[in-house]
Amino acid sequence: MTGLSSPLLVLIFIGASAVTWVAGVGLSKTTDALDVRLGFGQELGGIILLAIAGSLPEVAITISAAADGNLQLAAGNLIGGIAVQTMVLVLCDFVVGSERPLTFLVGALTPVLEGLLVVLVVSGVLMGALLPPSTAIAGVVSPASVAIVVIWTVGIYVINRVRKDPRWSVSMPGSRPGRRHRREPHAEQAHPFAKASTAWVAGVFLSACLVTLIAGVGLETTGSTLADRAGINGVIFGATILATATALPEISSGIAAVRLGDHALAVGDIFGGNAFQVCLFLLADLIAGSPVLPSAGRLNGWLASLGVGLTAIYAIGVIARPMRCRLRLGPDSLLAIVVFGLGITGLVVVHG
Repeated sequence: MTGLSSPLLVLIFIGASAVTWVAGVGLSKTTDALDVRLGFGQELGGIILLAIAGSLPEVAITISAAADGNLQLAAGNLIGGIAVQTMVLVLCDFVVGSERPLTFLVGALTPVLEGLLVVLVVSGVLMGALLPPSTAIAGVVSPASVAIVVIWTVGIYVINRVRKDPRWSVSMPGSRPGRRHRREPHAEQAHPFAKASTAWVAGVFLSACLVTLIAGVGLETTGSTLADRAGINGVIFGATILATATALPEISSGIAAVRLGDHALAVGDIFGGNAFQVCLFLLADLIAGSPVLPSAGRLNGWLASLGVGLTAIYAIGVIARPMRCRLRLGPDSLLAIVVFGLGITGLVVVHG
């Protein structure tokens, strides 16, 4: 890649972004179809498989960046991606319309639990970044990376039990949460690939996985080269442009969810993806052969705090249920835009 001209690298990066979007949408639809047919999302192992499938662009970038020794880019994409993907909820809120904000319509508390799980795992990231590199299991894996995976696994188990058997009842007049899970049939639209065989769906799923992984490697290699030529810090590039490219499938699936009336799923999917994303630090450690979190630095600490703040804004919105929209957005989305803008401005200031 280093021998190619910058305009050609830009074209490759844009092309890889487009491929990531198309393949990511196909991946989302095939995982939904397989989940309905096989029911593997009902158990913890299936939930983990679905989470990995939904985060393949981040998996590819993490593997590629860690193998190249570009640890700051890997950390920036994983941590900064939380803030960028949370901002997808602004687009979802806009698509909902001007009658009521997205968080008013959610009508469920499970997304709040998923948001709290994001806070827990990101807390592990912040603490792991303070550990010295010498604090490693077998000299390779940070104990914080292991703890994050354990916390996420336990958290997902608890959330899944709550979804199956809630111990409370909530009354939210006027809400329209939609389906509790994507495997539930939709009254107005059939599940994707309803007329295709399971073998065909599985083949499309594997093909989408392969294409997504290749596109993710292309994004990392071209993006890293372009960032170096432009003199852009790897953390800033990974947390902004690269994270936006990998968030394209979430944008598509989120908008599709709110158009189907699945408002709770739209919010829960974003929070759930963000919570799993930082589990990839364990993979990054194994690929790099040393702990990645200690190399995160101040910029990633800032981004992690920004991601937690944006998550809290929408979690509060689900509970507070604002009723009015301005410019087709609820007050929580408007606040999120302001906070995100200030956060990115502060990132540049912290970088100096």
